[in-house]
Amino acid sequence: MVPMRDVRHPSTGEMTLIAAMSALSDPVRIGLVRLLSDGAERAWGDLRAPVAKSTLSHHLRVLRDAGITRSRQEGTRCFVELRRADLDARFPGLLDAVLDAAAREDVGHDVLVASGVAGA
Repeated sequence: MVPMRDVRHPSTGEMTLIAAMSALSDPVRIGLVRLLSDGAERAWGDLRAPVAKSTLSHHLRVLRDAGITRSRQEGTRCFVELRRADLDARFPGLLDAVLDAAAREDVGHDVLVASGVAGA
């Protein structure tokens, strides 16, 4: 995984609809957004998805680069959270529409938090 110290997050004004829609076009990434939509920050190592760890890292980077999530490093652990307020300010209603449709179609249901983790 890329060290968080070297990572830049786009400002709300730098977020683009094309980048957001592209980031939200994958079932694993939608599953990550669904999981993070409860507002809790999660450690990357606690996330479980039906992909290799390197692929999960790629999906998390795509979400971060689009401004969907924010990552931070604390020691050797990396944490991720949904940038809900920024998304709602930049694209009102988009996140709610995606989450509602994903829930109806059960998209991303196989993205989970490791058992025994607080907030799971």
